[in-house]
Amino acid sequence: MRAAALGATSFLSVPRARAARVRFTANPFTLGVASGPPRAHSALIWTRLAPSPLEGGGMDPQACEVRWEVAYDERFRRVAREGEVLAEPGRAHAVHVEVGGLEPGRVYHYRFFAGGAASPAGRTRTAPAPGRGDERLRLAFASCQQYEQGYFGAHRHLADEDVDAVAFLGDYIYESSWGREHVRKHGAGEPRTLAEYRTRHALYKTDRDLQAAHAAAPWIAIWDDHEVQNDYADDRAQDLDPGFLARRAAAYQAFLEHMPLRPTAMLAGGGVRIYDRHEWGALATIHALDDRQYRSHQACPRAGRGGSAFVGAACVERLDPALTLLGTTQERWLDEGFAAARTRWNVIAQQTLFTSAGHDNKEGARVHWTDGWDGYPAARERLLASLVERRLANPLFIGGDVHATYVADLRARPGDAASPVVATEFCGTSITSQGWQDRAEAIRRVNPDVRYAEARRRGYTLMEIGRDRTEVRLRCLDSEKRPDASIATTETFTVMDGRPGLRK
Repeated sequence: MRAAALGATSFLSVPRARAARVRFTANPFTLGVASGPPRAHSALIWTRLAPSPLEGGGMDPQACEVRWEVAYDERFRRVAREGEVLAEPGRAHAVHVEVGGLEPGRVYHYRFFAGGAASPAGRTRTAPAPGRGDERLRLAFASCQQYEQGYFGAHRHLADEDVDAVAFLGDYIYESSWGREHVRKHGAGEPRTLAEYRTRHALYKTDRDLQAAHAAAPWIAIWDDHEVQNDYADDRAQDLDPGFLARRAAAYQAFLEHMPLRPTAMLAGGGVRIYDRHEWGALATIHALDDRQYRSHQACPRAGRGGSAFVGAACVERLDPALTLLGTTQERWLDEGFAAARTRWNVIAQQTLFTSAGHDNKEGARVHWTDGWDGYPAARERLLASLVERRLANPLFIGGDVHATYVADLRARPGDAASPVVATEFCGTSITSQGWQDRAEAIRRVNPDVRYAEARRRGYTLMEIGRDRTEVRLRCLDSEKRPDASIATTETFTVMDGRPGLRK
């Protein structure tokens, strides 16, 4: 069956171009394929033509016709939908095709063709209809994959997990080189221009294990700071660069070009919105947030700098109720979503550690890290008050960023032992980025609601959400420094329907 796709193009605002006749002598699908957040009746599929991915892509500055197919079977004997789309130079020859008219709750296979070449096949799935095949959601989440610090073996294992969806919670690329025991190199300095960010994304996407994870399941992707610059906040750079907004715009465009995002991510006037809501039948809603683009500047930065700091009681600015991590518009959107939610479980997918994480430093002074929710405690309290007031069913927070696994009970009033537990948090470790075990132990030592803290292992987290319980498994590599590393479940946790808080 032949059908027009919904938004069958990339979605960056550049003029349409006429297609050129192209015949490739080298593989143009070097960056693989991917699919975006599952919907009941549509699928978002992605690829980018780049025969020389680390040399600007290797394409002539002309549009190229790309044909796509979505099939019921992996051999493509029963094609459900097919069509053509233009890969245009102003979009780095990336295409985002939203394919409509699909059946809810089933697996589909997809592929692309261009200039005589065929892409690898990808596997995606649509979300189920309420009450029809929504008994279970098998969700993996991951974050923080510094290319130099390890191999992406975690993605190779993730591709074999048979998950329904992957939530990637930020730091998909790293702009900077840092850390110990590098196993490979970026091969270039920090990106600042659109061309440089495109090359950094292409470098990461040439990794075969990462390609395998993208091809295995649909992804829900949100960004954090390293997709642009470490610890940036809205319009303020860590180094207070006066030209930062131009750099941020270039980074955002490269992210949009390389990730399987829907056309709704690009707003009129050049704005970008990545926060969104994703329903899995009547079972679960995933509220995916953006904690970078709209946040207040961090409190009490170091002299002559932006970004984060570890601050003590002298930093009263941290307690200002006007500070926001999500921005007032997104806070209101989230509150409205909590009020309207009717699913049995609600997953709040955000970038970092949500629970109170103040701890004692080496001098014995209590400190708080200002780049996370501890830097915005009033905003955290507003979010918790919203889910309590709206009687949100079974809230589960997931996060990343801090290169460690934390499992915590969340109270209506953080830090108050007399306050009821209203939610559970699972903050996952990194794919490769190194952690700080001494900090994890210090946080757990003084925060009794933190039930588990471990920063030495790399990997991802699996959530199996069912009607009566959610089971969470920590999947950790034996070493991120070897490409053939094995993986194992190191801990398992359970949250019961209607009973907030952790069961181990």
